[in-house]
Amino acid sequence: MPFGIIMLALMGLLAGQMMYRWKMNMLLVTVIVVAATLLAMIMGPMGQRHGANGALIQGPVGSAIVSINQAVDGMTGKQPLFSVEDPTGADPRIPLPGPDGKRPSTPAYDAATGLIRTLPDYMLWVLFLFVFSYLGANMPIWRFAQPVNYIGFWVMFITIILSGIGALTAPLTGMRDAGGNLIGAFALAPVKSLGFAIHAGQAWQPLWPMLFVTIACGAISGWHALVGSIGTARQLEYETDALPVGAGSMFGEYTLALLSLVAVSIAGVGGGGGRFATGVGKLIYAGTFGLVPEVWGTALGFGAFVLIVLTVTQLVFRVMRVTLTEWVGDVIPPVRNMHVSTVISMLLTLALVLTGTWVYLWQMFGASNQLMAALSLLVVTVWLRSEKRNPSYALIPMLFMYFTTLFATMVTARNLYVTIAANPKMGALPVAGAWAMIVLAVLLIVAALFIGWDGLKAYRRYGSNPAALEPKEARP
Repeated sequence: MPFGIIMLALMGLLAGQMMYRWKMNMLLVTVIVVAATLLAMIMGPMGQRHGANGALIQGPVGSAIVSINQAVDGMTGKQPLFSVEDPTGADPRIPLPGPDGKRPSTPAYDAATGLIRTLPDYMLWVLFLFVFSYLGANMPIWRFAQPVNYIGFWVMFITIILSGIGALTAPLTGMRDAGGNLIGAFALAPVKSLGFAIHAGQAWQPLWPMLFVTIACGAISGWHALVGSIGTARQLEYETDALPVGAGSMFGEYTLALLSLVAVSIAGVGGGGGRFATGVGKLIYAGTFGLVPEVWGTALGFGAFVLIVLTVTQLVFRVMRVTLTEWVGDVIPPVRNMHVSTVISMLLTLALVLTGTWVYLWQMFGASNQLMAALSLLVVTVWLRSEKRNPSYALIPMLFMYFTTLFATMVTARNLYVTIAANPKMGALPVAGAWAMIVLAVLLIVAALFIGWDGLKAYRRYGSNPAALEPKEARP
């Protein structure tokens, strides 16, 4: 996958040059850059095989990446730079439990202590991703960010189409994966209580509301509703394009949300992005009737997952530098420089990553993102009311999302308290991180209640006497 990311960056730069400098045909540009990116993603697992003892033997590209990692780790004698703790289990370096229910030790994880070892190769790829995001945050948007997102769209589009075909045909054809298992079979253990059963000292994950904040983006997203206009608006050729672009993008994310649920449901193994990629690999294998090997489909699925992260990350840093400049630029003039504000933003992010505190902030991401979406719908509802138009199509989903995300925020705060903050076995840093997120959850709930109350009052005012709200002419 690192090779695919490197190729994505190169193809992004090339696409910007070909489209805007050389004025080449759009179709030709698309075929060249998308094909090269897909080929790079597929080359990652190419040549992989399992040895006699079942161990994975890497192919040429995988071996090269492993060699780079080993050479970098050799600088410290393969000793970690430092170790961090993640009681939430969200860090991707933590392996899944084995058949015995215990997590195995790996070069990056000590099962005996539960500590995550931060090796030099981890820092190498963090630095690489920062460079990637730096380009997206500071170069003209047409030069890097837009072409990278354009390539990402086609990779995701192909992934969704092939996976969708596989999801429809696999149950009908009885197709089996490489392990001989039915692809259409539901691999998750049935949860008869739908998660509503509460067990003392354990996290509570009821189907409602947690499902709706686990898939952070679906038919609407707070990020797209409130912040995405910074990048989208300046890329529209005509104002009338806003409706098909905005609605089409959220329809695409809605489809992706459904694909994610299907993929993780049939994967059977893995966790997080790995489980998603495994499920997508099975679906693509079924969708192409075996023409695309499952391992290639898995590589494409993981590539699509990483593309989502990369496209969002580079835009997040662009927003962070703009926000930081507006916030403290007048007080601290050097921050007005976009390179300085970007570096500061990255250093703050690096502190969250290296200390492991990002995992606690991540717990609040889904709920806060969808809460912003609900508040966006609230604004639309009030505006429709003021225009004497039927607000039902915004009002009804707004009410569902508003109460769902409020309750989900409460559940998340409860889980952090029960599993970490009130757990005497936890260290000082996890407890401090959990308490910080609990305080943040309370602030989000209070702010949402105040904004909801203001929205309700505005809704009532416009409904009762809209004429009274019209501005009066100023007297001479």
